[in-house]
Amino acid sequence: MAAVFLYTKVMSTNSDALDAAKEVLAKNDRGAYTVPAEPYPHQWLWDSCFIAIGLRHLDIDRAKMEILSLLRGQWSNGMIPHIILSRGRQYRHDQNYWRSWVSPFAPDKIKTSGITQPPMLAEAIVRVGEKLPTTERRSWYRQVWPSLLAYHQWLYRERDPHGEGLVLQIHPWETGLDNNPAWMSEMQNHLLPAWIRIVKATKLDYVIGLFRRDTRKIPHGQRLSTIEALALFDAQRRLRRKAYNSAAILSHSLFAIEDLAFNSILVRANEHLLDIAQTIRADVPKDLRASMQLTVEAFEQLWDPYTEMYYSRDFVTHRLLKEPTIASLLPLYAGCISKERAAALVKLIENEHMFGPAHPVPSTPLNSPWFDPERYWQGPTWFNTNWLIIDGLKRYGYRHHAEALIESMLELIKDHGCYEYFNPITGEPLGAPNFSWTAALTIDLIAPPKEKIKKDVPK
Repeated sequence: MAAVFLYTKVMSTNSDALDAAKEVLAKNDRGAYTVPAEPYPHQWLWDSCFIAIGLRHLDIDRAKMEILSLLRGQWSNGMIPHIILSRGRQYRHDQNYWRSWVSPFAPDKIKTSGITQPPMLAEAIVRVGEKLPTTERRSWYRQVWPSLLAYHQWLYRERDPHGEGLVLQIHPWETGLDNNPAWMSEMQNHLLPAWIRIVKATKLDYVIGLFRRDTRKIPHGQRLSTIEALALFDAQRRLRRKAYNSAAILSHSLFAIEDLAFNSILVRANEHLLDIAQTIRADVPKDLRASMQLTVEAFEQLWDPYTEMYYSRDFVTHRLLKEPTIASLLPLYAGCISKERAAALVKLIENEHMFGPAHPVPSTPLNSPWFDPERYWQGPTWFNTNWLIIDGLKRYGYRHHAEALIESMLELIKDHGCYEYFNPITGEPLGAPNFSWTAALTIDLIAPPKEKIKKDVPK
């Protein structure tokens, strides 16, 4: 009875937020896909997955289309790129920047990026499937199965070359957490080329920053620093020179990290893949099943008993990158850790000096030297990572924590609208307004729950 009362209360007080969220998605709709916001004119992988999760409550066919639009950009080797570039002469700069055509695996008629993004695809497919009758659900799963299977096979074939279970990432953009401290610390300490170091030393970054496209409508202090942006673009240029070939990239000792956020999402994606296979009676290759199990087991190697936190790991040296970020909490979403470890992570969320400020959960803890409440993934609160954490909290039985976080998120929407991210201390809206995944996940949090996939957590 209490749960019903709570839900009714939330619905009655958030109708305006729901209407606002619907308007944002309508504004950013481009027919077959949805752009994140005005400054982002293309289709992004995990953005569209989150968007489909929200759209399923409004228009199930449109939600399916959002996912199918992603699959049109899939490479012949199975990779799903993190950006499908929009057509038109005005986007030639972006197309030439990526030059996806340097790879023999890229699609001929569609221009894309040359890297991927967190594998939220299986989650989106299953969430859409939950809204469909049994027969239609099976038909939907069969439609997307070949592409989904090929993607997971590519991840383990190309990004787990030693068969250790953890897949590696070759660029911070692949994590979705672009300038998070774990990656930026490594890049600035070890990988900045000489020309960027000169720019930094001579403070020419200020002059270069005046010509940045991403800060024309959004203040500099809310985006990556110019040095960080230059480092990320330089890293991409190196990948392009290797035609985005994983073997060539790794053979030349280019940057590679086994990212905690990416692998946490992969664990759940693998779980969904097996569920889909069971539903449609499809075969999952034995080697892929074995790799999936190794991923779960490998999480033990990412745990640091001294700080009682999970971290990303350097692919070559296996050194833990001990910079706490929002990724440190995402093993909750993975659901593959023990209840004791989960309790340790929940304590971090409760700690007001770490991940528990007035408007949680910050992308970087408050006690980190990297913390900046307005700087992109170095402090602000984001809706998509909060959505993942809410799922994990519920999974481990922390429903009160989950409901409190939902309430905090919806208050931000009611007060400010669907912004890209928010100041975790003041709640000030930051980044791009009318942001699609913020709107979509708002809808998902408000919409009545339907069929839920029930899984036992580890004992």
